[in-house]
Amino acid sequence: MSHVLEISGLVKTFGGLTATDHVSLTVDTGEIHALIGPNGAGKSTLINQICGEIIPNAGHIHLAGRDVTRLPPAERVALGLGRTFQITSLLDDMTVRQNLGLAIQAREGGNFRILDRASRRAEVWDEVAEILRSGTLDARADVRVADLAHGEKKQLELAMALSQRPRLLLLDEPMAGLGHVESQQMIEALQAARGECAMLLVEHDMEAVFALADRISVLVYGRVIAAGSADDIRANPAVREAYLGEEDA
Repeated sequence: MSHVLEISGLVKTFGGLTATDHVSLTVDTGEIHALIGPNGAGKSTLINQICGEIIPNAGHIHLAGRDVTRLPPAERVALGLGRTFQITSLLDDMTVRQNLGLAIQAREGGNFRILDRASRRAEVWDEVAEILRSGTLDARADVRVADLAHGEKKQLELAMALSQRPRLLLLDEPMAGLGHVESQQMIEALQAARGECAMLLVEHDMEAVFALADRISVLVYGRVIAAGSADDIRANPAVREAYLGEEDA
């Protein structure tokens, strides 16, 4: 199986603090790989290095076989990197349908903020209709985003991210702020999207992690202390002491 993302020996220091300490991991085609760890473990710093917002001191990042370690964020997006949930990209005054249309328009090189004449092409709206039918928002298609519930906004953000057809989608805390029913809906949406692209999932909700992840890497104090299947991680005493035990405390 080919690697969509390959990180090797990634080091990032801030003064005397080592935020990522020789981190290595891979995400394979069609895989959901979860990255877990306590607060301050270095997860955000690692994700920001993958996105190009932070340049590492050492190590390499390969995306779709290309070394992107020092490429700017826009070039990584062009190679198929997507990111969602940490920073919202929704337009509150537009409807669900219009937001999806704008996302598809942007994918084709158009403006994300203004629907242009090209956006009125039938194929754009046909794709929007297909996305709506396959998700949970079909009945809310003509509702303004400002009037959506928090969970509905997250469902829309995921749909917009997937509409970009990324090779790799970085998911930043998709379960944050969701109730039990909304969390189950998000898990189902991510399971349904499995295979559309590879995903790197950063999440504190261990029920969601164990339900979704093909592999899990555990980051503690900037180092990967364990990696493997859900069963491997559950059974690992070092993980239970450093992280899972903390969750039960």
